Amino acid sequence: MIGDKAVQLLETIAHLRASLQTHSRDKTVGFVPTMGGLHAGHLSLLHRARQENDIVVASIFVNPLQFAPGEDFDRYPRPFDRDRQLCREAGVDLLFAPSVGEMYPLGNAETARIVPPATMTTGLCGRSRPGHFEGVATAVTKLLQIVRGDRAYFGQKDAQQLAILRRIVTDLNIPVQVVGCAIVREPSGLAYSSRNHYLSETEKQQATVLYRSLTAAETAFTKGDRDVKTLVRCVRDELATVSNLEPDYIELVHPETLMPLDRVDSRGLLAIAARLGSTRLIDNIILRSRRPIIAIDGPAGAGKSTVTRLVARRLGLLHLDSGAMYRAVTWRVLDAKASPKDEAAVKSLLAECHLEMTTNEAGETQVAVNGKDITREIRGPEVTANVSAIAAMGAVREFLVAQQQRFGELGGLVAEGRDIGTQVFPDAEVKIFLTASVGERAKRRQRDLQQQGQDPPSLEVLEAEIARRDELDSTRTLSPLRKAKDAIEIQTDNLTIEEAIDAIISWYRAFSMNNYQ
Repeated sequence: MIGDKAVQLLETIAHLRASLQTHSRDKTVGFVPTMGGLHAGHLSLLHRARQENDIVVASIFVNPLQFAPGEDFDRYPRPFDRDRQLCREAGVDLLFAPSVGEMYPLGNAETARIVPPATMTTGLCGRSRPGHFEGVATAVTKLLQIVRGDRAYFGQKDAQQLAILRRIVTDLNIPVQVVGCAIVREPSGLAYSSRNHYLSETEKQQATVLYRSLTAAETAFTKGDRDVKTLVRCVRDELATVSNLEPDYIELVHPETLMPLDRVDSRGLLAIAARLGSTRLIDNIILRSRRPIIAIDGPAGAGKSTVTRLVARRLGLLHLDSGAMYRAVTWRVLDAKASPKDEAAVKSLLAECHLEMTTNEAGETQVAVNGKDITREIRGPEVTANVSAIAAMGAVREFLVAQQQRFGELGGLVAEGRDIGTQVFPDAEVKIFLTASVGERAKRRQRDLQQQGQDPPSLEVLEAEIARRDELDSTRTLSPLRKAKDAIEIQTDNLTIEEAIDAIISWYRAFSMNNYQ
């Protein structure tokens, strides 16, 4: 069980690599780099890594390269024994805690540096912390190359860092998926941070103004304000209510390029930094100009596919049919005369696969690849025979999740699966967990088979099969079935399909009324 085994502590690169070679053959590795002083935000990253990977590696390294002279390197929290215990409780397998000499054997001054693009480092925190992101980039790049994991997890609170690291991983072709995770907040709204340790109780209460100021701007945004000056003024006015807080910056930039925006047309990162006493705090929020997303998760046999399609049709939204997306990739592979079992060839084709989904006048989903409508073709027998092999490839899943999230930038869609609300669209406005008892799902399955002219197994056999499928889906390493914390559970044992649809639509309309009026 998670937390029952000791964490293996490793202090040298050679020892870590040897341990990884022993532990990670044919297994996925998730990596969470930290500077220690672990809090709930770090733990959320560790838990996410634990859910999505076979092996979890965490690192604790207070990186001197990212601290300028006079900053808090010497007094940065280093509660190592506590951090190690928290890692054990979170299910970490390997804890890498190198010395400065191990990471920089030639000394800080002689270490080769990774220099991110100046356009990404001169604004926001980079303006008052010159050299900081060069130090971050150098340390994290070294750690990524040392661990060589499949996924690396970073918090959205350090949004500038996250954007820079994504750019570096892309530009340097580092074979790791950078996973950004939502900000974790205290009940007061204050974002968890190792530097919160410096705050007095009074200052911690005063610091909640950061999040209040961001939500004030978000409220104005949802009511239609798109001008950056207006939104920044909302933040500034709220911050001014705390007299001893000194803003460093309030900026609205593109979340990926970090370039300043004059107006938010689709997405914007509203970020702030401020000093409270001797402590520098940061926070941010993503503003999205989009119609709401409905994310529907739940176990197999709960009726998600039918309900999702009909909800989308009733509301005039796009039905983001993930099954059709896998079929579209399969069609592209077959059309290129490539083998569906050749993962290298499939990966190569993904780089040149532009997938589009639209809704026609009849409310039906249309699928196109590279400009060609293939809505009919993807239902052909050859695609059907090969889609399972394509769907089993991790590279295909990562490609399609990225495609789904691209569609999600505009919103106005309904999607279903087992991890739509937890991983694909964790910021979906309406999250539904559609479920039914094992017994009810067995009865439905039996009726379906009878209507198809088949002789179905007994209810006992079907119940056992469904329970086994539930167990596999909820414990699988990749994309386990989980109910999102903020999802609305709809139990359908005693509901018709129309009643389930009506319930979802009522939640959608209630959200729209409360947030878009």
